[in-house]
Amino acid sequence: MEFEILYQHRDFIIIYKPCGVSVHKDRETVGLTTQVANQLGMAQVWLVHRLDKVTSGLLILALNAESAAEFSRLFAEHKIQKTYLALSHQKPKKKQGRIIGDMKKARNGAWKLCQSKENPAITQFESVSCEPNLRLFILKPQTGKTHQLRVAMKSLGSPILGDELYGKNTAEIDRTYLHAARLEFEFHGEKFDVKAMPKEGEWWRREAVQRMIL
Repeated sequence: MEFEILYQHRDFIIIYKPCGVSVHKDRETVGLTTQVANQLGMAQVWLVHRLDKVTSGLLILALNAESAAEFSRLFAEHKIQKTYLALSHQKPKKKQGRIIGDMKKARNGAWKLCQSKENPAITQFESVSCEPNLRLFILKPQTGKTHQLRVAMKSLGSPILGDELYGKNTAEIDRTYLHAARLEFEFHGEKFDVKAMPKEGEWWRREAVQRMIL
């Protein structure tokens, strides 16, 4: 498959990763980084952060080892601001705020949020009603833990629409409604602000949702 390149720089590219595509090789014969390298006619590209297989949206890939190291530093120091969009059928315990807590492994590959705050996952969020029983969440993770946003949404009582691991009654839903919509960062003194709206999923196309995200 060909990936859509949303921004191209001499040191990195930003692509649109569709939902259902793993950033790791999984059982595919050719992994995402190899596919992108082949698409660009390069020997190698570097994965500097991750998106869950079920999550769509913006993914940065470094084009050389030096920029890969720089992006790893920027992510480690939380200097890249990420904004995600999510949908849920459930009204949250509170409409906006911060979700803070340590994350521990649970069953079946899932994680859970704990009361302790030794090395916590931190997520800023706000939500708006689109229509009855459908809310849009704007999520800004300030840390980068595995499944952080999916666990945060479950902890609010608003599991992400279509999330088979953390939600329920997902059989009729065509995808997990979590999307990496915006990246803001500074690289070698230059500011970048890249946005992408979700492409896959019938619920994103609902008029009430479109009004909120466009």
